[in-house]
Amino acid sequence: HIMNTVTTPDEWQGIKSNIVENLNKKKVPRTFEILESSTYIGSDIITLQEVSGSFIDQAKNRPSLDKTFHIIGPENMDSVRDQNSVIFLRKETFPDGASAEITSLVESSFEQGVTVPVAKGDILAITTTDRDGVPFVIASFHGDTNGLATKPVLTATMKAISSDSNLANHKLIFGLDANTYEKAKPGKQQDVLDFGKHY
Repeated sequence: HIMNTVTTPDEWQGIKSNIVENLNKKKVPRTFEILESSTYIGSDIITLQEVSGSFIDQAKNRPSLDKTFHIIGPENMDSVRDQNSVIFLRKETFPDGASAEITSLVESSFEQGVTVPVAKGDILAITTTDRDGVPFVIASFHGDTNGLATKPVLTATMKAISSDSNLANHKLIFGLDANTYEKAKPGKQQDVLDFGKHY
């Protein structure tokens, strides 16, 4: 009613059809267009969240993406919800790709007795080394709608790095869909930027 009031019915239906076409029907081709654009194709690291298994397979079959990036999905893929975190590493910058997946180490670092609302595929954490020999931990994380997993996952990631002597000199890059809120509400997590400053 509101949209038909501020526009003519014909205008709104056209806008609505365009939104549905681009965000639903053409979501995957449009996403590939964005990733292959000059804005992203030159990136060293891209982290994606809520990615389907078929999207990962299609990405590996696109010559421009496969030639440019190591495309890394989680070993423990979510094939039911089909929402996985993914990492693209530029081959020129990270010649050997991922050296190990450490997602299980992060998950085992959750605080004892605390339920963290994460599902299979929500977290992907890897180690890698760049062409200059600098070691990294790179994580991609899809937060729950209320943002309640964001602090526990960030805390667990930091704990996993600090407690493993093999990771102590690694630099952390953490890409996330945090789903946090400007003001805390019951059942919703407040912004974690202040929390992150402690690290």
